[in-house]
Amino acid sequence: MLKRLDKIRFRGQRTDVFLDLGDSPNTSDTECSEEILMKPRPSLEIKDTEELQDPAGPGTLTMAAVTIQDYQRAETDRLNDLKGHLEIALLEKHFLQEELRKLREETNVDTLKQELEKERSKRLDLEQKLNLEKETMYSWLQAWLYNRFGAYIGDFHFQTEENIVEPEEPLSAKRLTENMRRLKRGAKPVINFKRNLFALSSWQSVYTSAFAFIIYMNAAWHGWAIPMFIFLAILRLSLNYLISRGWRIQWSIVPGVSEPVEPPKEDLTVSEKFQLVLDVAQKAQNLFGKMADVLEKIKNLFMWVHPEITQKLYVGLWVALICSCLIPYKLMGLYAGIKFFIIDFMFRSCPKLRDKYDTPHIIWTSLPTDPQLKERGGATLSRRIHPAVAHGSLGTALPCGISLEEQTGRAYNTKKGAFHEVFNLSGDERPLTVCENGWRCCLINRDRKSPTDYIRNGVLFVTENYLCFESSSCRSNSSKKNKVIKLIDITDIQKYKVLSVLPGSGMGISIATPSTQKPLVFGAMIHRDEAFDAIFTQYTKKVTMTTATNPET
Repeated sequence: MLKRLDKIRFRGQRTDVFLDLGDSPNTSDTECSEEILMKPRPSLEIKDTEELQDPAGPGTLTMAAVTIQDYQRAETDRLNDLKGHLEIALLEKHFLQEELRKLREETNVDTLKQELEKERSKRLDLEQKLNLEKETMYSWLQAWLYNRFGAYIGDFHFQTEENIVEPEEPLSAKRLTENMRRLKRGAKPVINFKRNLFALSSWQSVYTSAFAFIIYMNAAWHGWAIPMFIFLAILRLSLNYLISRGWRIQWSIVPGVSEPVEPPKEDLTVSEKFQLVLDVAQKAQNLFGKMADVLEKIKNLFMWVHPEITQKLYVGLWVALICSCLIPYKLMGLYAGIKFFIIDFMFRSCPKLRDKYDTPHIIWTSLPTDPQLKERGGATLSRRIHPAVAHGSLGTALPCGISLEEQTGRAYNTKKGAFHEVFNLSGDERPLTVCENGWRCCLINRDRKSPTDYIRNGVLFVTENYLCFESSSCRSNSSKKNKVIKLIDITDIQKYKVLSVLPGSGMGISIATPSTQKPLVFGAMIHRDEAFDAIFTQYTKKVTMTTATNPET
């Protein structure tokens, strides 16, 4: 653009004649007004020259005319320069407008904007369609997976386990009898299986035991012991299926023992029903005692309660581990067969040989139960105390006015420890002379619904200020299940008959306190009258002393 302007500016010799501003393209009102103001200026200068003619002489006029011409020439040059610059500016404006028009025609911004908007709308439509397709595909896939695997995935939903307390049934003689019968029926297959194994090992049927021994040893030698046991399990299930379908298949190594037929309940008298309940309770007691003995022996074996016996088990496990790594399983299976069929038979037939060399039998019979450990601990403590008493160590330490019996009474110990520690009482509280060993009874708390809390066996003591019941449960090493009642808190004490069907006045004592809704009953007391007289006498004495010291109470 600048090159074009230079060519226009210096295209030829400068002329004093220029185009009229009105003829130039795109002239503005301002440019025309400047031309109009500048045109009359030469006439004014001529008029002024005429007025300035000096009458003094031509020389002066000549000089004045020259001066005026020079001035006019300078003004003319200045006007020509201004005109040139104005023309150049107009031309530049013209060319710029042409270039702008060409650029607008070439670029066409509006069309581009419209096309851009169209493309943008297309892109938005495509994105919406794509998102819709994705959502449709995702929802379809999710629905398919839920219908296919929803039930299985729901099983892996993690949630906090709620501790649901099942309602416990109250104590009932009928329910107890029925549960014992159910237990007997459920344990019958296990007992029969155990009897059959014992019969095989004891060779009660020589032909059957010999046949089983040969088959087992052959299977163990060829490595078929495990498949043989699996086949026997399948065979037993097949026989059970046929029996359930009505087949009469009866086969057992041990001859069946006919069980006595129980008379119908309608034919039982009141005394027979009561005797039935006692028999069921006795069976339950013996069964629970045997189960407790087994569990306690296993616990004591693994907890190093008897270190010598547990040490044998420890060494035996290490030997078994080394043998399992070095000796083939075939030989171990053969040893198991010889042990079951021959060695155990020899030990059962020769008890002296068994007591000397049967290590499992020796370990099991030597394991103590928790009551045996407590008896041993009590015997050890008594052996430690008696020599000291014999040497007069306690007699020298007795204070004046206190006998040996009173001192030993203060140091009275229950089966679970010192008397005051068991019941959380002060050290001067001890049982009265009439109940130093306590009265065996059972506490019936009719406010409780749980069978374990409803009836608890134990021993009842009475002191100068308290009535104490020590529970005989092995789990009540703490004082949680023991009962301590202040004599002054007793509101009523009476003789009580637990079972109204029995003859006599009963074998219980009923004690009411403000803390219980129903009176506590101490039943099954053989010396009920003696215990009642001692408790009532001490209770009356305590209430009298309290009333004397505090009449308002």
